[in-house]
Amino acid sequence: MVPRVKTAGFRAIEFKRAYEQVDRHPQGSFLTRMSCYLTSPAVAEEVEAVVAAERPDVAVIDAMFPAALAQAHGFGAPTAVFVHTFVHRQLDMWRGMIARLDGMRRQAGFDGLPDLDSLWGPRDLTVSTSLAEFDAVPHPGWEDVRHAGPVLEDERFAVPTPLPWLESDETPLVLVSFSTGFEQRNVEKVQRALDALADLPVHAVATTGGIVAPNEVATPPNAVVLSYAAHDPIMRRAALVMTHGGHGTAMRAHARRSDGRHTGARGRPTVRRSRHPGIRRRSRAAERCGHGRNAAAAREVLMNRAYRVEAQRRAKPLANRQGAKVAAHAVETLIDAQSRARRAAV
Repeated sequence: MVPRVKTAGFRAIEFKRAYEQVDRHPQGSFLTRMSCYLTSPAVAEEVEAVVAAERPDVAVIDAMFPAALAQAHGFGAPTAVFVHTFVHRQLDMWRGMIARLDGMRRQAGFDGLPDLDSLWGPRDLTVSTSLAEFDAVPHPGWEDVRHAGPVLEDERFAVPTPLPWLESDETPLVLVSFSTGFEQRNVEKVQRALDALADLPVHAVATTGGIVAPNEVATPPNAVVLSYAAHDPIMRRAALVMTHGGHGTAMRAHARRSDGRHTGARGRPTVRRSRHPGIRRRSRAAERCGHGRNAAAAREVLMNRAYRVEAQRRAKPLANRQGAKVAAHAVETLIDAQSRARRAAV
């Protein structure tokens, strides 16, 4: 994350002790390293040291960072928890994930952490980077969640990349984009998607977010594989997006940007490939079956106009939504409130 933050023009402080206690955590799970850097006492101590040194005016904490959330009451500053997908629709899932991370921490021999309701509930602000229209009915006690809308600005780290096909080429373009979290690195999943599209009359662009190197996969003649690329220019040409179902990619497939603003609904249909990286296929026959399902799904969506019509219908709530500005304003409001309170105290 540090190079990506610096490329965006901000100072970045790296957590040096993120994996210091990883050997104590349960091994053999794709969550092993994640549970360490999100929950371990070493990381909690480092968070405390950073806050003491920096004395922030406000603390914005990721919803999946228990090591920081558990200490937020002592930061001496307003705190906001950012949920990078739905809240109400997935609250039970979030509770289960935090409980699972806590269980791995306990297996490492450390004290337990508070549950999700105790980690998120006391925060001054809870922001969801989704839309209320896409979320479920609020759970009791969670009515104050601020739905800012998806944050879809392309990072400076991901630059527009020329594609080998002319803009005038009417061959359908398929964007393949799976998770950029290293814990979900899955070379086979990328390869299967490329193989499924190899025999279709399409162009394919696969972006891997740097967790799979382009030379790790066999790229068919009708495809290119890129570590990083700005998605918006590709989305403008895409007829279909093949994704793991992540919130950011799904929202970007629907929202259209123009001159840096979300001015309409893009409405690109998606094919979701969400198989967990920890699950391995048992046979070549099963692998061919999966390959066939990918190809059949892509062909069905490309040939049936009803999918695009439905995607455009579902995309309408995203028109003119600027999630980054709404979220930033919500955080700045916390800072203003703290400033007013300090002046009143004086």
